[in-house]
Amino acid sequence: MATHDVTNQAPPLVGGNLFTANTPLTEALAWGGAGWAVDHVTAVGAEMGTADAALRADQAHRYPPVLRTHDRFGHRVDEVEFHPAWHSFLGAAVGHGAHGSPWRDPKPGAHVARAAVVMLMHQVEPGHSCPISMTYAAVPALRADPELAAVWEPLITSTVYDPGLRPPQEKAGVLVGMAMTEKQGGSDVRANSTRAVPVGGGEFELTGHKWFCSAPMSDAFLVLAQAPGGLSCFLLPRVLPDGTRNGLRLQRLKDKLGNRSNASAEVEFEAARAHLVGPEGRGVPTIIEMVNHTRLDCVLATTAGMRQSTAEAIWHAGHRSAFGARLVDQPLMRAVLADLALEAEAALVTAVRLASAYDADTPEEKALRRLATAVAKYWICKRGPGHAAEALECLGGNGYVEEAPLARRYREQPLLSIWEGSGNVICLDVLRAMESSPAAVDAFLAELALTGGADRRLDELVARLRRRIGGGRVEQAEARGLVAEMALALQASLLLRYAPGPVSDAFCAARLGSDRGLAYGELPRGLDLGGIIDRHAPTAGS
Repeated sequence: MATHDVTNQAPPLVGGNLFTANTPLTEALAWGGAGWAVDHVTAVGAEMGTADAALRADQAHRYPPVLRTHDRFGHRVDEVEFHPAWHSFLGAAVGHGAHGSPWRDPKPGAHVARAAVVMLMHQVEPGHSCPISMTYAAVPALRADPELAAVWEPLITSTVYDPGLRPPQEKAGVLVGMAMTEKQGGSDVRANSTRAVPVGGGEFELTGHKWFCSAPMSDAFLVLAQAPGGLSCFLLPRVLPDGTRNGLRLQRLKDKLGNRSNASAEVEFEAARAHLVGPEGRGVPTIIEMVNHTRLDCVLATTAGMRQSTAEAIWHAGHRSAFGARLVDQPLMRAVLADLALEAEAALVTAVRLASAYDADTPEEKALRRLATAVAKYWICKRGPGHAAEALECLGGNGYVEEAPLARRYREQPLLSIWEGSGNVICLDVLRAMESSPAAVDAFLAELALTGGADRRLDELVARLRRRIGGGRVEQAEARGLVAEMALALQASLLLRYAPGPVSDAFCAARLGSDRGLAYGELPRGLDLGGIIDRHAPTAGS
């Protein structure tokens, strides 16, 4: 139609390499100790940048999972059906080792290399990251029982995606989920009511319910239940060795705000067989190893979302004109885009530094990750939803439609500030870590001291933190403000070490300076906005 010429629209952001176009990530792979993985990560970036990957991500969310409690004959089956696009992402993630490469090949930089793969894949399709993350995080928890780990770990770290419910010994690879939350307790898992009755040989029968069971088609789940000796951790397989289905009943799937490609279920356990993991009565310390690693992945996933949001906003502004000029050349828009980029890069350097702490087995790095993981999980995941909203606004109405990926991203980011501990839970965990582990506080402050004298604004913040942390018990009501300042200090310190001067100076001015703004785009004068935007600008194919 003559009235329907399409002009002044940005082309789709597809066809480029998501890794090589992300300058901060390519640099981080090197300083994070995983330069040996460049070829592998480049291949993943190329695969995830295709138009086909974008299409499959859209399909996985447009056609969400469907629960089948019974077959057509009336037999109970308790299965979830997924669109083929979902399986394609899970297959790719497993094939690229996103679920277990650091355990399969534990060399220096392994967690950093995995982090890069996870971020590139999550940038395109976020839902599949849930089972991938839990499978990755299950290994350190299972190692509390070496005999159990010896059986399951080779299957968990296999690079073969083998869907379908069959006995584990008949599969080429398995995925592991988690079921802790109950409706009466939420984060207060010690209030769990699921009962575990010993039946001999380290096995128990579990009876009860779980309000959230993530990835219910997984081959096994780490579960908390009340045993005679107290709250304990168990590994509960979906299918028993003789081929019969275990006593796990899927009651319904959650109708979630986002994360719609991934299934989350309410489940009932009916004398479900499970193996004790770790000492009886020590369920929380055992499963906390899983939780710490999934919290790391919350940071990685939020960071990936920030990269997608920033890239889409810069790409749109570079191709859209209004009021006689490209959006990217207009001062107000440039300030917003540069500020989004600063947030994304601060998240990235923090995420990669955290991953590198999981690569090192020294007491100092263990202590650092105990505190820094919680600090980063709180702040970066808390910043994610607002960042997505601002980026979506850069696209105007074009961002607020389902054809654009930012609508999906906007719904996804709040999940990551809730999963594995919402804001208050994480802040309370930071307080516990500081009270129970002085070494964690020392390691955190030592990390900040590496850039002492590099920026006056950061030095003032670090001095204030030393007084607050060393001044005795911190009141709960002050926890959020303290954790936010700890996170900003860590991000500024890392940017001063690993980012170009204009980026670190802009971050310190915008986040630590006396004239810092409250909304994105309220930046002080004199910053290199163009250089920051160019550093984060994406590329696409022809």
